[in-house]
Amino acid sequence: MAGFSHLDAGTAESVWTDVLAERRLRPFDASFDALVVVAAHPDDETLGAGGLLRRASHAGARTVVVIATDGEASHPDSPTHDRATLARLRRDEVREAVCLLAPDAEVRFLGLPDGGLDRSRAELDARLTAVLESLATEGRVVVAAPWKGDRHRDHRVAAEVTGALAARGRLIHLAYPVWAWHWGTPDDLPWERLVQLALTDEERSAKRKALARHTTQIAPLSDQPGDEVLLHPGMLAHFDRDVEVFVSADARDDDDPADTPTATAPESLDAQWFDDFYGRNGPDPWGFESRWYERRKRALLMAALPAAELGDVFEIGCSTGMLTIDLAARARRVVAWDAAAAAVETARSRLAGEPKVSVQLGSVPADWPDGQFDTIVLSEVGYYLSPADLQQSIVRIDAALADGGSFVACHWRHPVEEYPQTGDQVHVALRAAAAWETLSLHLERDFVLEVFARRPARSVAEAEGLV
Repeated sequence: MAGFSHLDAGTAESVWTDVLAERRLRPFDASFDALVVVAAHPDDETLGAGGLLRRASHAGARTVVVIATDGEASHPDSPTHDRATLARLRRDEVREAVCLLAPDAEVRFLGLPDGGLDRSRAELDARLTAVLESLATEGRVVVAAPWKGDRHRDHRVAAEVTGALAARGRLIHLAYPVWAWHWGTPDDLPWERLVQLALTDEERSAKRKALARHTTQIAPLSDQPGDEVLLHPGMLAHFDRDVEVFVSADARDDDDPADTPTATAPESLDAQWFDDFYGRNGPDPWGFESRWYERRKRALLMAALPAAELGDVFEIGCSTGMLTIDLAARARRVVAWDAAAAAVETARSRLAGEPKVSVQLGSVPADWPDGQFDTIVLSEVGYYLSPADLQQSIVRIDAALADGGSFVACHWRHPVEEYPQTGDQVHVALRAAAAWETLSLHLERDFVLEVFARRPARSVAEAEGLV
């Protein structure tokens, strides 16, 4: 089944009732210290994990509910409710529903675009990372998120990002189907990986009451075309069971890309590629000197650096030295490297009057300077590296970063066919470094700018004794 509509009658709940009775799923061990429920849209948390939330509340577990989008695109043709109104209403509905299920739960709204989570992976990753890091000392942590086989793009993206973070943190990961119960048949689910949470009468009742709070989804907005109900009674019947069913992450999903052959791993772009690029496109091929976009981005990067005095600086990929000039104004010394001979020649000429700046020809991670640095800059370089070379560079950066130092990374987010990786992929890899945490994050449609520091990092206000 390639697609589905919420208007379809869908698979009858009686079909699922019969097959669930036959299958006798393994029970989920609901003894845990903390629970994070990730929802792509408001109501996912109640539909897929309302009973689990209630169980966590009764157990006294610390509970966080993360709502990725405001669900503002649920009624795109509504003549009575614009997106801003729907977003406000749906946030209110979540607050009321979660309060009924788990009154002490913390609800975090990320406000990412409904229908556009694929364009917001980096921010979703960063925000979820912060949530999970805050629970690092809680003991047994369960993370529940949509199932990536749900055939909904936002659900898939939320599932993939959450699953990767849970695996990295060795957390207990559960995936809850939502739309699969509607479009699917028993042949579409990975039964060997399913577990169930048997709900008490009280938990079922609390879930019903919570679901009733999502009025924009379970009732028409009005009697006008475009305001029709989204979750009709047949769909709602799937979530009034005496069990909640989850896909356990003990094994891979059937549609996991790791189960299928992969293409040859990409290689890093070598020095010859850059020499050829400068030869074809002139001395300033990216417009570092001429574009307002580049001048503004450099200003943002310099403002993001947490220390007024940058100490010893290592700039990886200095190009023609435009950012190097700004770094030198706040540094004790700057070691600036680039793989392109033409770029190094231009940078040396530009910085000839700066005795504390050394511009050298070198390619990371194969080449690396001696010593440690208080500030390391990786600006518009990481996506030129293969995943393996990026990981080796991360290890070298970690070894070279002085205690109390900071590492700033800035990357173009749009995919470029020739590049081994995207900027978002680079930052996902950087956030996985166990020794660092994100000190600040600036995300735009075009680029991501992120500052890392060793754990436990101190904010600028904390470092100056303001808090």
